[in-house]
Amino acid sequence: MAALFRGSRNLLQRCNKHVDLMLVSNRSMASKTPVGFIGLGNMGTPMAKNLLRHGYPVIATDVFPESCKELQDIGAQILDSPADVADKADRIITMLPSSPNVLEVYTGSNGILKKVKKGTLLIDSSTIDPAVSKEMAVAAEKTGAVFMDAPVSGGVGAASLAKLTFMVGGPEEEYHAVQELLTCMGANVVYCGQVGSGQAAKICNNMLLAIGMIGTAETMNLGIRLGLDPKLLAQILNMSSGRCWSSDSYNPVPGVMEGVPSGNNYQGGFGTTLMAKDLGLAQNTATNTKTPIPLGSLAHQIYRVMCARGYANKDFSSIFQFLREEEGQ
Repeated sequence: MAALFRGSRNLLQRCNKHVDLMLVSNRSMASKTPVGFIGLGNMGTPMAKNLLRHGYPVIATDVFPESCKELQDIGAQILDSPADVADKADRIITMLPSSPNVLEVYTGSNGILKKVKKGTLLIDSSTIDPAVSKEMAVAAEKTGAVFMDAPVSGGVGAASLAKLTFMVGGPEEEYHAVQELLTCMGANVVYCGQVGSGQAAKICNNMLLAIGMIGTAETMNLGIRLGLDPKLLAQILNMSSGRCWSSDSYNPVPGVMEGVPSGNNYQGGFGTTLMAKDLGLAQNTATNTKTPIPLGSLAHQIYRVMCARGYANKDFSSIFQFLREEEGQ
């Protein structure tokens, strides 16, 4: 009888373990419901690809239909408008160039909020004015959806390798649901506070990035004019106190590093137009908060001049080429 009891108990334990595993499996499968993705540019396409690689069905759209082909070829479902995506997915990521684009995609005649379902999680990874993020959060709340800002840092290379940093703003209770998706596309996901705080962190980061890139380009140009080999100078900088991301990971001088835009005629990467836009956001927020940003303001003017001088579509590290041409070389 005792042996029979032990056998029954072991069978019951095995059954319970099997049920637990089934529940975990079902939760995992439920989490792999379709994810909407709107904005398939240089950043959006590799981000959406990484969602597909992690087993998430992707439903996508872009204002330029030709941008959708690459993703469609590897299994994404392509629809005609953001509203159509919102009708099919209850988790949607947007990756768009500017505040006006975000306003159009969310609130336009074929926008997300026209067909969004109650309880939908909306994650905006664009870099925009924090005030617009707050405006979208209010509009989403009226439809029963939740809006969170989650701008990124790292560039196209990091997007391809799923090594982006996400700065998240929104209701803290929704953070873990957002984190589940963002960890498929990034190495770091940081909760910054309420809606708009992710954008605030991103604007500060990009202002420093622009200032650092201009400083690196000026330093490298000066060293070259003094007769130093650029690779040697970069090596010295990167083992000294002047080291920064622009010098050791994204050097603006052609031939110093492989796999960066400076080695490809400044094609790809993060466009000068976008950097000028982000610096404009920094300038606006600094004005509104009465914060002095003398170097940030100067960087903004430099990148605006570059846009007017034919550098708009080149990577922002083309500041080095701009400086060389300014001195007549």
